This record gives sequence, C-alpha cells and structure tokens, in this order.
Amino acid sequence: MATLRQLEYLVTIVDEGSFTRAAEQLRITQPGLSHQFQALEREVGGPLLERLPRAVRLTPAGRAMLPHARAALADAERATTAARRAAGVATGELHLATLYSISFGVLPTALGIWRGRYPGVRVRLFEHRRADDLTAAMAAGQADIALGPPPTDWDGPTRYIGTEEFLVVTHTNDPIATSAQASRVRLSDLADREWVHFTPDSGLADILDQACAGAGFHPKTAVRTEQAPAAANYASAGLGPTLVPANTIPPHFAGALLRPDPPVHRQLTAYTRTGPDPIAAAFLEILTDQALLMPAHVRRRLHLPDRATQPRR
Repeated sequence: MATLRQLEYLVTIVDEGSFTRAAEQLRITQPGLSHQFQALEREVGGPLLERLPRAVRLTPAGRAMLPHARAALADAERATTAARRAAGVATGELHLATLYSISFGVLPTALGIWRGRYPGVRVRLFEHRRADDLTAAMAAGQADIALGPPPTDWDGPTRYIGTEEFLVVTHTNDPIATSAQASRVRLSDLADREWVHFTPDSGLADILDQACAGAGFHPKTAVRTEQAPAAANYASAGLGPTLVPANTIPPHFAGALLRPDPPVHRQLTAYTRTGPDPIAAAFLEILTDQALLMPAHVRRRLHLPDRATQPRR
C-alpha cells in the first residue's frame, strides 16, 4: 500500500516539475527520492510519470492517482489539526476556498471577527474563478470549507449562507439612471448598449450572459475585466453598464446603482467534505451571522430598509 510519504513525493515532483527540484524541496537526496518513487510505481503496477529531458509528464495512471494523492495528504493534515484542536490547542491553519467575487464582497468582515476570536489559527485562502473549479478543488481536498453557489452532485454537508443580489452599475448621467424609475431598470431596456463584461473564465461572465439571455438579448461588449470592483469602476466612468454583486460596491461609490427587473440573485452556501471539526464549525457560525450580502450603505442608496444581513432560512 502506498504511504503518505510516497504520495507526498508524487505531488511534489509534479508541482516542482522535476526530481531535482522536488528533492531540494523535500530535503532528501535525489537518489533517495527516485528509489522511493520507483517503489510507489511498483506498488501501483506501472509508471506514474514520464521522464522528459527537462520536465516530467503524468501518465494516465499518474493523472488518475494525483487528485487522490492530494486529497489524502490534505485529509492527513486536517486529521492532525483536528487532534490538536481536540487536545485544546487552537493553532494551525483553517483552509478556506471560495470565488474571487465572493472573497471581495462577503469574507472581509467575517475574517476580521475570526481573527479577533482565534488569533492563533491562521487562515489560508484559495480563490477560484468559476464555481465548478471551486467544487473540483474542494473534492480534491484543498480546503476545510468552500464558500460558493450550491454545488452539484455534492455528498458532503452543505449550509445555506444567504442570497446575493446583483445590481446594474452605470454612469450617474446615464439617461437610464436619471429616469423617473431610477431605482430599477429592465435589462431589456439595455439591449442595445455595450456592456462592461467579464473575461470568459470568470463565473461573473456566466451570470451576466444568463441574465441578459433571460431578457431576450446577448450583451455586446465594450471592455472585459476579471473582477467585479474593476467592472463597477469602468461602468461608473461611462464605458457602459455592468452587473455586479451588491456587496462589492464600496461606500461613497460615485456611479449609479439600479436594481434589475426581474431581480438577479446568487445563492451562497458553505460546504465541506465531511462534518466540520469544532474550529471549522465556529467559522461557519461567524460566516452565517456576518455575511454582508447587501451592505447598509448600498441599501440606503437604494432606499431600502437598513438591515445589513439577509434573514436565515
């Protein structure tokens, strides 16, 4: 049976791209690394890597084994951390995976509270562009908790956090923003506009495309960016309207904010591979209590009741 150490060798060789750099990273001799890796290949019954002149390449067997090796190492690290926590040692790292747009809008307040309560537990944050990338990374054991849209075909525990509302952002002098119904806008009224869109590898691009498709058109593009805050700034400068989560709008934002009609929402969940340990469970409680899905300053701009958080379901 493969040992954790041998699995660590496989992962490190792949990540470093060579046996020489992997041996340096692992602080063992290259012949020792090669010997142990050959033992692993004998155990699985075939080669896991193809040795090239300046690199290594995974064989089909190696590609099949690598995600399980990563997951096994992550599980072993979490098992050690859980044992230390059970012994009363609140130290180590909490691994958290999420999407870029969620990281900017939802996490800062929750992480600030977490830091105050658990200063000895560091947070390691993994950010992804798309929800399917996040789910795949979580399945491979990357993090203790994933925060994102509800995952499909997920067998582990899932907790509802809240529902984000998306807003149309545009220049304050845009006729749409100065009309009599300035607090709302029908997306179909923006069908002929050029939009501040998102790069194709951003999950926000899918949300904008789907919302516009529901309104009967495909958005034309003025410029593309990867991040919601940049899109809002470009839209505020007059490059065209955009669609971003309300919680990414900073205080004293100069652009116009409009609620799309019909509304555009994104549900957020926190999910784990197994039942969360006490520290991960504590973070979930903070996250549920403090997720600022519609900040108070945005609600005031939109003349909505001044409540910062969504009610729990």
